Amino acid sequence: MGNGGANQNMGLENKKGIFFTSLAIVILSIFLFTILFFSSVGKRSSIEKRVETLDDFVFSVEEDLPRQLKISGFRTIFLLEQKITSEGNYIDDLDSVFQEIFFNGSIDGKSEQIMMGATFPDILQTLQERAAKVNANVTILNPVVYLSQSDPWNVKVEFSANLLIEDKSNLVLWNKTSPIIALVSVENFNDPLYLVNTNGLIVNQIKKTPYDNFVLGDDVSNLSSHIESSFYISSPTAPSFLDRLQGINSPNANGIESIVNLQELSSQGIPLTEKSAVDYIYFSQSNPSFCQVQPSGLPSWLRIDDAHLGVYQVSCV
Repeated sequence: MGNGGANQNMGLENKKGIFFTSLAIVILSIFLFTILFFSSVGKRSSIEKRVETLDDFVFSVEEDLPRQLKISGFRTIFLLEQKITSEGNYIDDLDSVFQEIFFNGSIDGKSEQIMMGATFPDILQTLQERAAKVNANVTILNPVVYLSQSDPWNVKVEFSANLLIEDKSNLVLWNKTSPIIALVSVENFNDPLYLVNTNGLIVNQIKKTPYDNFVLGDDVSNLSSHIESSFYISSPTAPSFLDRLQGINSPNANGIESIVNLQELSSQGIPLTEKSAVDYIYFSQSNPSFCQVQPSGLPSWLRIDDAHLGVYQVSCV
């Protein structure tokens, strides 16, 4: 009986030991699982915060790049016109000159102060400095920039590249290739056609005409004001602004035209030619059939070619 009772007690103690050992293992497992779970949650939360931070940064970059590109485009056009004025000639290779200005900030190898802060290296440096503040790196690969005419009144600057934005902890990476586009208005720039053909004596700023109708009955005040102010209209038979920079005198769907104020030319001692006063015709070798126009009240020197009589709502005398 004595030994049996002892064995029974030992059995109970062994069972208790096994129970408490199992319980300890379960508790330890739950503890370890809890640590791993919250560690995973914490890590995921940290990654989500970094993704959100860099996502905001990427958004701000995409919002800001068109603005920087517009500044670059505006200053580039200013320099192109300055080159035309100083040399008295059109731009021979517009794309090549534009590329040099945008990527190097120079024309014919000469650095241009006005491009400081507006070249591609400047834009990249600004992005890298901003990226450093959010612990990220920015890389721009294969940059390409294009200049084209978006419509009669705007030049389109299109920038294309592989934009890499990477978290310095290697948690997240953005690889974007969408083009960045900026529109630069041609209004208030000087018309190269006038600059070259008057040796810079007549500086005609491009301003869109405010008039929808030039002649109302016998009232020619709108057309007179249009001529006197050398306003512009869109015209698919005329060269575009970019064409004018290059001395191209061909019809363009994004063309613009003005009527040359011959009185201004005369006041500068520029010899006059009797032909259509539509600018791209007047400043060219072309001389289509023309006539003096009516209604009365228009300048006596005004001649318009047959194709433009309807455009300006006039007829031959």
